[in-house]
Amino acid sequence: MLYRYIAVDFFNHLNMLYGTVTEFCTPEECPVMTAGPRFEYFWEDGVKYKRPTKLSAPDYVDALMNWAQGILDDETIFPNKIGVPFHRNFRETVKTIMRRLFRIYGHLYSNHFDQICALGIEAHLNTSYRHFYLFITEFDLVDKKELAPLDDLNVAIAREDASR
Repeated sequence: MLYRYIAVDFFNHLNMLYGTVTEFCTPEECPVMTAGPRFEYFWEDGVKYKRPTKLSAPDYVDALMNWAQGILDDETIFPNKIGVPFHRNFRETVKTIMRRLFRIYGHLYSNHFDQICALGIEAHLNTSYRHFYLFITEFDLVDKKELAPLDDLNVAIAREDASR
């Protein structure tokens, strides 16, 4: 049950944070989903996009959020009732959701941090990402190589957490 609530919490925070930059994150401004110049992401969901497909950042985020919402709402994967067993691939599903949600954080930091600062909401983004990073690290939900776009920030968070 914890994973369900945490996944929904991260999903909701990230959806809200991304919503603040939608006027800046357009297909013209962000024609490809990236997290800086070295990291480009392709969308594949096995249904509409059967092969990795290059999408603009807003189309990628929309596809990701719709895909994740469908999974989070599926009670065969995320049961709402106590005693109902989790799907046998539950952990892998959570890992995939978290890996993909990370990509939105990477995009926000790499491509829209100036706008986020101008809006005065960088503390919200930083707090949300710190919580996300510590959670995925604690439960080994995202491979370290996937986190490379935010390595400097991750090191700072880990160092600060270790000093507590």
